[in-house]
Amino acid sequence: MPEEIIWPVWEPNQPLAPFMDYTLLKADAGAKDFIRLCEEAKAHNFYSVCVNGGWVRLCRERLSGTNVKVNAVIGFPFGSHATRAKAFEAAAAIDDGASEIDMVLPIGKLIDGDYETVERDIAAVVQAVQGGALVKVILEMGMLTQEQQAHGGRLAEEAGADFIQTSTGFGGAGASEADIRYLRAEISASMGIKAAGGIRSTASAVALLRAGANRIGSSSGMDIVNGQMK
Repeated sequence: MPEEIIWPVWEPNQPLAPFMDYTLLKADAGAKDFIRLCEEAKAHNFYSVCVNGGWVRLCRERLSGTNVKVNAVIGFPFGSHATRAKAFEAAAAIDDGASEIDMVLPIGKLIDGDYETVERDIAAVVQAVQGGALVKVILEMGMLTQEQQAHGGRLAEEAGADFIQTSTGFGGAGASEADIRYLRAEISASMGIKAAGGIRSTASAVALLRAGANRIGSSSGMDIVNGQMK
């Protein structure tokens, strides 16, 4: 029996915004920036806003009564935080109103081949949210060999995560069509794929969705939905 694909797949006649996490992760962003992010997300029906944990509560309040979700990053952007700190950070984000978690796996441990530690790190976050949020695991693919990418994807699946994400946008290369096709071939169809990193145009978002991504993460959400082509 073929595996059932449970995550929505974009079709050419569909709008892009419902397949996008509209992202704001700048250190110098203040309340007015997050309020604008939420207002734009509501106006265009983005799937979620993606923010650091300290801004989850404000965004949840601004998005109350809408379908737009709040997505919190964990262990961001390096993935080298103590596992117990990541678990606590994820649980706090859920308490503040996040319904999705984007966690960075321990990149250096994966490169070292310490797969047990990597899986344990991911599993701790999955267990911390207790089914209260979807968990995406960020690989930072630009720093990894293909073999390491494949291992990371499989470890995320084994640890109970829901999605693989290509990158943080803060290190190494961003998302590419080749990355998406490779991940789609290496992980089961029950795992979603989020493309993130360097996606600034409608054309690039569409290409990544066509390559097999189920979600796009970008701080250029307005450019993408407004048809920016470069």
